[in-house]
Amino acid sequence: MSKTITILDSTLRDGEQGEGISFTAQDKLKITRLLDEFGLHYIEGGWPGSNPKTDEYFRLVKKEKFKTAKIVAFSSTCRAGRPAKDDPNLQNLLAAGTPVVTVFGKTWDLHVKDALKISLEENLKIIDDTIRFLKNHKKEVLFDAEHFFDAYKHNPEYALSALLTAQDAGADRIVLCDTNGGTLPAEIQEIVGAARAGLKTPLGIHTHNDAETAVANSLAAVAAGATQVQGTINGYGERCGNANLCALIPSLQLKMGRQVLPPKKLAKLAALSRRIAEIANLPLHNQAAYVGHSAFAHKAGVHVSAIQKNSATYEHVNPELVGNKQRVLISELSGASNLLYKAKTMRIALQKDDSQTKRLVQKIKALESAGYHFEEGEASLELLLQRMLGRCRPLFELISFHVTNEKFDEKELIVEATVKIKVKGREIHTVADGNGPVSALGRALRKALTADYPQVRNIALSDYKVRVLDGRSGTEAKVRVIIESRDSRKTWGTVGVSTDIIEASWHALVDSIEYGLLK
Repeated sequence: MSKTITILDSTLRDGEQGEGISFTAQDKLKITRLLDEFGLHYIEGGWPGSNPKTDEYFRLVKKEKFKTAKIVAFSSTCRAGRPAKDDPNLQNLLAAGTPVVTVFGKTWDLHVKDALKISLEENLKIIDDTIRFLKNHKKEVLFDAEHFFDAYKHNPEYALSALLTAQDAGADRIVLCDTNGGTLPAEIQEIVGAARAGLKTPLGIHTHNDAETAVANSLAAVAAGATQVQGTINGYGERCGNANLCALIPSLQLKMGRQVLPPKKLAKLAALSRRIAEIANLPLHNQAAYVGHSAFAHKAGVHVSAIQKNSATYEHVNPELVGNKQRVLISELSGASNLLYKAKTMRIALQKDDSQTKRLVQKIKALESAGYHFEEGEASLELLLQRMLGRCRPLFELISFHVTNEKFDEKELIVEATVKIKVKGREIHTVADGNGPVSALGRALRKALTADYPQVRNIALSDYKVRVLDGRSGTEAKVRVIIESRDSRKTWGTVGVSTDIIEASWHALVDSIEYGLLK
């Protein structure tokens, strides 16, 4: 059994079929470069002739040179009643100019009879004619056996005859597809084993995630003899998505001992996942295996105490192997171990049994109980520790602030903020407008601080989130505001809580600016 597994990435074809995803040709080119730099073996670019954007991509990608990846064009077998040499889809496939082509064909007798409405024998001739035509044009041909697992369960003899036809026609690899995504791992392993026993051609696996088993199914297929895995970055794809390569690749390499990528490449996985999520303009799921922000995050005090002694106690792999990092969260579930760990990363020395440490833990738990959430507001946590330990003083003192909103008829809303603060013993009074109350407050505060702290010009708000903490209280509910800020070097998060959204925003805003200036 081969220890080497090749990967075919279908983010640009299957992945783009996911709801809410639309790549430009330039986006696709950018992703192709990222995937090649990461070290993937095959990149499926799309279906030539299906739309102008995909055709533009294939024109552009011809001019590129890649280190590891082969570009793949995708299409169907020729249509019934028309020889392969005259089929427009196959002509478009050749025109794409890729070294590798994928064609999918029917293996389920139900589809042959009800969808194509042709005889079972005619379908086999279509598969044979298509593959021979493409091989005559010197292409590496991957045959996607569409709906193969459903086909095998309904008519194993015919399903296998379709694979044998593809093999005899010269297919370089036969890819077994769980197109409906409803097969379970035990079935996958059994059926792949049966296909492998009757074939000499290498097998691949292509799974969908409709039963939340796409990754497990792909691993089961490899255990049964498949030597190529197909999927998408972050599991993007139609309906419930495709097999997630960000979970599959490390599981294959770190768990199953298969050779997929050099270790230095694997260590770039988390960064790749985030980068492609940004291009897709989709949030990255925090709990995503291996690459998620929370994948190696620890909250319970018992867990943190254990990982400080040996990280293997609560981490299934070293997070650095996939480019992620260990994180310790501070919350009402935290004990002294969490605080000591976090303080150490902030270069604050605390002792476990010290009364000061116990006082800090109690304060943090009280704030979390009141609605504060330091997991996304770590800058506020650091300021809290520094203040309670007497290591920093507020850079200014609030005297008052005032925000007004005015709207006349259908004209644009006018928002104005007035801020009165004391800085180094002087009272400063400023006014600024903005496109909302937080924007106006931020501008007024920066205006007041600029003379004494010119660095404040470099601090910008990059994200703003509001969470209602008790929906049952209606408009009297507490809200939690998270502000993400940045300068030229780093990004940080701060938190504020109040029954008034403006006051909560003010607390988070003040922490944001003080943290940025202190750093």
